[in-house]
Amino acid sequence: MRKKTVLITGASRGIGLACASCFAQAGYFVFINSHHSVKELFEIKEKLISDGYFCEAVPGDVGKPSDVAQIFSRIQSICDGLDVLINNAGISYVGLLTDMTDQDWEKILHTNLSSVFYCSRAAVPYMVSQKRGKIINISSMWGRIGASCETAYSASKAGVNGLTMALAKELAPSGIQVNAIACGAIDTSMNACFTEEERNALAEEIPAGRFGKPQEVAELAYGLAEKHPYLTGQVIGLDGGYI
Repeated sequence: MRKKTVLITGASRGIGLACASCFAQAGYFVFINSHHSVKELFEIKEKLISDGYFCEAVPGDVGKPSDVAQIFSRIQSICDGLDVLINNAGISYVGLLTDMTDQDWEKILHTNLSSVFYCSRAAVPYMVSQKRGKIINISSMWGRIGASCETAYSASKAGVNGLTMALAKELAPSGIQVNAIACGAIDTSMNACFTEEERNALAEEIPAGRFGKPQEVAELAYGLAEKHPYLTGQVIGLDGGYI
């Protein structure tokens, strides 16, 4: 029986790593991607393989079309294409808008939004040919309501949400679902910039009273990949009741 395939971008830590473990344990052939943490990426690959799972590392900058072409060329040398694409690669910038450089702005859009476009564009032809497929974009609650001192990040995630809803309409006739998970405060290294006092203050604002866990995001992503064929074009909040 053919194994299902998934590509997870930004898979060297946090939500991406949790997704890689979750899908591998469920029997998927997992392609994992990272741009800067390549050493860690190959360590994860070796760990998953040693545990009896199927995994291949496809490093590269998913915000660059040339790198995406190479990544998908490698994927297609192993299998025909992807059943599931999880666009997870993302970075944040905390600071005043007026302190951001042009390079800061471009880097946020490049990593958080352009990567979703390039990877989706590369994955879609095979999915259309199969009349099935799932694209799951990891977004943020700040893309829905905005965050002070995270203007570029909020804008990039709002773009992801808009892309999700539009692409879902475009691909629905081909049996492909496109959804986004709008994460709240998840306990990952992206929040390392906050002090313990700031973390505690944020946790107090969350009705659930705590940060989310990467595994919780991974389990929702897996549910979207395996079920709900009528669910598409949705930005699903996973924020402990914050919004």
